[in-house]
Amino acid sequence: MGLLIFLAGASVFSFLNVIVYRVPRHMSFIKGFSACPSCGHRLGAADLVPVFGYLFLKGRCRYCGQKIGIRDTLTELLGGGAALLCASWFPEPAAAFTAFGFFSVLVVTALLDADTMEIPDGCWSALAALAVVSYFTMDGEPLVSRLIGMACISVPMFLMALLIDGAFGGGDIKLTAAAGLFLGWKLMLVSGAVAILLGGGYGIYLLLTGKKGRKEHFAFGPFLCMGMAVGLLWGQQLIDWYLGFL
Repeated sequence: MGLLIFLAGASVFSFLNVIVYRVPRHMSFIKGFSACPSCGHRLGAADLVPVFGYLFLKGRCRYCGQKIGIRDTLTELLGGGAALLCASWFPEPAAAFTAFGFFSVLVVTALLDADTMEIPDGCWSALAALAVVSYFTMDGEPLVSRLIGMACISVPMFLMALLIDGAFGGGDIKLTAAAGLFLGWKLMLVSGAVAILLGGGYGIYLLLTGKKGRKEHFAFGPFLCMGMAVGLLWGQQLIDWYLGFL
């Protein structure tokens, strides 16, 4: 059963790779066939088996011999792991499916923002839709907490964007609003704090290594997504630890 859950999660994230590749290129991710980006040859069913296809092909295209990027396979592994985590973490199937959908949207958002420095409206819209679903499928935050969660991070980010040119993008702000509706204000505060710590550390690294200047931007969406994942899984534990530490 664990293997089946892993393969199902890897297959879903394999499809997410298609979305991440095609959306920036204005291609339909529903129609059409997968092809090698190097030679354009249509890929067969054996080439598209998540994770194992990469291993069988030894990381190279069957038709032209070009190396296949490892990121897609790592994403598929992440999908299998996320499916197993959700199945074991959330006892109710409806909650597990909702949480897996949440992680799926976060992965697409993070990869798209890392590639393009933009978060499409479809990402935060999907997250907002999942937030509505989660109200019925997941025990947790009441409606008032969710509504406050929409504003507790997104409004300060919006004000900072007005005061400081380029502080945050519109996609980041809308994403935090949708995530707040899903997580509620307490877990959203934890998510924001984790994102700032991770993103700030990465920014310091870029400055120290000379890879970015003070006025240059980097994608903050991946760090927001990591913070939201941590908030969903360990947010309450972090709150309890922090309050106990105080």
